[in-house]
Amino acid sequence: MPLQTRESPLTGDLTLPPPFTLVRLRELGDAFAHAKTIARDHGAGTLVYVGRFDLAEFAVVLEPDEPLRLARRAFYAGMAALADALTAHAQPETSIAVDWPDSLSVNGGVVGGGRLAWPDGTSEDETPAWLVFGAMIRTVAVAGREPSLSPLVTALEEEGFSDAASDQVVESFARHFMTAIDAWQERGFAAVAHSYLARVRPEKGVRREIDDNGDLLIRRMGKTPVERRPLLERLARPSWFDPAAKGPRT
Repeated sequence: MPLQTRESPLTGDLTLPPPFTLVRLRELGDAFAHAKTIARDHGAGTLVYVGRFDLAEFAVVLEPDEPLRLARRAFYAGMAALADALTAHAQPETSIAVDWPDSLSVNGGVVGGGRLAWPDGTSEDETPAWLVFGAMIRTVAVAGREPSLSPLVTALEEEGFSDAASDQVVESFARHFMTAIDAWQERGFAAVAHSYLARVRPEKGVRREIDDNGDLLIRRMGKTPVERRPLLERLARPSWFDPAAKGPRT
């Protein structure tokens, strides 16, 4: 039995905007790994989705037109769209925040985050053949987990997301991601940076910026030196992802 099935944008359980083409994996599939494998052949707009009840797991293929050092900033568009997708389904007053650069929290508990990949061996000044943005969001609580004993992690169902099933999260992400890309094309990357940074937990006396290569720049009131946090190093070790469990940390 094949691992994947390929569908048109408007078939199956997902309704995606026209630029996307759905590739569905069975429950034991790995959306991020599979998207990297097929990225060159299937091309931009391919969205790989794993049908799971406990996780919204998906990955989307991009084809950038700029060098890797600049194209990597697409990660921020993905994270901003992911946060906006959850906001669209959240109850009023729900706090949805990004912990730079890759972790997403709801009411202070981590629900998942995003990852980014590109072809091995691509130099910083070379335009990558593809990028893959992958994400996982925990929709249902881990069986046997006592919320009071692990307050730093959560699931959408524990935070009042009554209608945020996995497919709805992915559909919402796709719409918000297209909005983020359109804003980037019309107003420049500053529009994406503003949307993303608005989700980062505020800190008094601190101003944040995103450099051209994706690094986070932190300016503290009364201090001249600018603190730089390299994005590339953090992408290599996603803070929210548990490699052993192959899912969000618990």
